[in-house]
Amino acid sequence: MFELIGRLDEDTIDSRLLRDNPLGDPSRRPVWVYTPPGYDDGITRYPTVYMLLGFTGTLPLWHNRMPYRQPVPELIDGLFARGEAPGMIVVYVDAFTKYGGSQYVDSPGTGPYHSYLCDEVVPWVDANYRTIADRDHRAIAGKSSGGLGAMITPMLRPDLFGAFATHSGDALSEAQYIPHFLWAARHLRQYDGDIFAWWRDFSTRVAFTRPEDERLLELLGVSACFSPDTDGRPELPFDPVTSALKPKVWERWLRWDPVRMAPKHAEALRSQRAIWIDAGTSDEWFLDLGAQAFRQTLTTVGVADDVVRFELFDGGHRAIEYRQPLAVAWLAERLAD
Repeated sequence: MFELIGRLDEDTIDSRLLRDNPLGDPSRRPVWVYTPPGYDDGITRYPTVYMLLGFTGTLPLWHNRMPYRQPVPELIDGLFARGEAPGMIVVYVDAFTKYGGSQYVDSPGTGPYHSYLCDEVVPWVDANYRTIADRDHRAIAGKSSGGLGAMITPMLRPDLFGAFATHSGDALSEAQYIPHFLWAARHLRQYDGDIFAWWRDFSTRVAFTRPEDERLLELLGVSACFSPDTDGRPELPFDPVTSALKPKVWERWLRWDPVRMAPKHAEALRSQRAIWIDAGTSDEWFLDLGAQAFRQTLTTVGVADDVVRFELFDGGHRAIEYRQPLAVAWLAERLAD
């Protein structure tokens, strides 16, 4: 059993904002807070990074141990224990929903998860830990859907976050999603084009035992976040029989594309102290293209080159957890006093 040199507290937040959420998900939410070696021995205040999980991610996943590899919290702990980065508080955030995730946005289809993160989690951490409680010493980071959250949150709340890291983050929606719409239409033939028929079947058996499960869950879940109907029911952005786009619904998805959001939030992006962007060159959701498009857009809106760390690396979308501690160390250096 590996023992951390720092400390990992497994806490709970009783969220007022998530009470009576549309999906009936728990409003009492776990939040893990890591404090670096030396925290308990002094009065020093530390910068903070908030870590966001990808779609279907729950906090216990951070402890997953692959053969010959260490989990992310252990890798981060090792960085600080060896003095390879200035000390930093690391906050692991839960935003799981019945449909697999919240995309870290406020939605009538899932609940106010963006507000939960910004208006409940951040103040709670600042009140209970010795943080440097200002945006210039507060970062946010995530992978996949968590990378989306890490990109959009500083754009929407630059008063809270002054740096971010995105690993294979959701971006350039046409590259990411449209190929999956084609496959989904084929999958839905056996369900007469009704994704809720698939959902009823999925809900009564062992999950992810059929080839269509991962793709259809993602599209149902993201629809709940980006394009719920007036009653909160998810509406797909494509025809489930032909896969043809539904322009009005698809436009609602595009509003959450960081590549398209960036020009509208150029000032917030220019105010960031540090931006890390990376992705694998064979990403199955083509998020390497999204990373490149987002990087180009940052240049277009005037973000200084010395603020940005960009890299494409050999790899796909999965098993890239080792990239996250690299970004945490870089952010710690950039946000240190």
